[in-house]
Amino acid sequence: MEEKEKKTNHSWFWKLFLNNQVVTGLVIVLLILLIILIFTKVSHLFTPVIQFVGIIGSPVIFAGILFYLLNPLVDKLEKKGISRVWSISVIFIAIIALIVWGIVILVPEIQRQTASFLANWPSYWQTIQGKWDELLNLRFLEEYASQIEQVSTNFMDSIGSMFENFSKNAFRGIGNVIGAVTTIFLTVATGPIILFYLLKDGKSLGSYVEKFLPVKVRKPIMEVFADINTQVSQYIRGQLTVALIVALMFMIGFKAINLEFGVTLGVLAGFLNLIPYLGSFLAMIPAIILGIVTSPFMLVKVLIVFSLEQFIEGRFVSPLVLGSQLKVHPVTIIFVLLTAGNLFGIVGVILGVPGYATIKVIVTHIFDWYKEHSGLYEEESQEIE
Repeated sequence: MEEKEKKTNHSWFWKLFLNNQVVTGLVIVLLILLIILIFTKVSHLFTPVIQFVGIIGSPVIFAGILFYLLNPLVDKLEKKGISRVWSISVIFIAIIALIVWGIVILVPEIQRQTASFLANWPSYWQTIQGKWDELLNLRFLEEYASQIEQVSTNFMDSIGSMFENFSKNAFRGIGNVIGAVTTIFLTVATGPIILFYLLKDGKSLGSYVEKFLPVKVRKPIMEVFADINTQVSQYIRGQLTVALIVALMFMIGFKAINLEFGVTLGVLAGFLNLIPYLGSFLAMIPAIILGIVTSPFMLVKVLIVFSLEQFIEGRFVSPLVLGSQLKVHPVTIIFVLLTAGNLFGIVGVILGVPGYATIKVIVTHIFDWYKEHSGLYEEESQEIE
């Protein structure tokens, strides 16, 4: 009788607590929150580590991005019989030649066009305000003229003040400027060295790390690393390739319609295209402003160039280069961009999506392991089968 009662009590406790998915999930969340709370209490202990990561972070990220971009080319040259060191040397020489070309030809042109745009901005702004006032005087907008004018005035004043504040405060914050220049210098000075050794010894890095892992968990951890490497490498190579193609398409398109500042706008479009879904639209804002200022016909031509670029990119370039390797919903990507941008600025916007892909791979593997060993999903998996 006592054994039967103990078995009943055990079954009752097992069903309501130990074998309850909701309770198990809440316990896991509670443990995670406790770990986070403990880390916040002893965060000062990790200050030296954070400072160290902050110093080496930029060169390592810079070298890592170029590694994912150049490693396939080095592998191809190595397969053709060229030693890996010579392959890397040839690629470095080509990159140096491109940098010299950019410094001699491209950078001065971008600098000239940017200075001209900023110098002409007051006249551009007056033209835009005049055209907006003409639009408000149309008959079908007379009833709403006061409301529209109030909203537009606030909007125009905010944009105007933004440019004025930018020009006035350009030389403030000397400490931040010095810090940024130092970071750039360290990245440019040490990034190529890190890149060289990553390209040279990158294949043996996985086996080297594997030696430090416990034998029982080597296989699953290395599978996680392999999945992360695949996801991040495909994304970085794809995004950089698409950004380069987009920049060239905009340069050619703006040159064809004789739009001012075409080179600068094309480079800006390529850089902003690193931001998924939003970059091309942001890059079109200055082009549309120039189109409005120049003539209605120029505005139409700018919109045609933008439509053609979007059509070619959406139908041919992105599907061929990017594909669907991340398998992340567009809405999720937008939320990731907004969150990462708010937390980490422009760096978060650029690295938010690959960071999310990395976290997704880790969480997916942990959840698969949990389903396999917890025994809580056996009935569910049988029903699905």
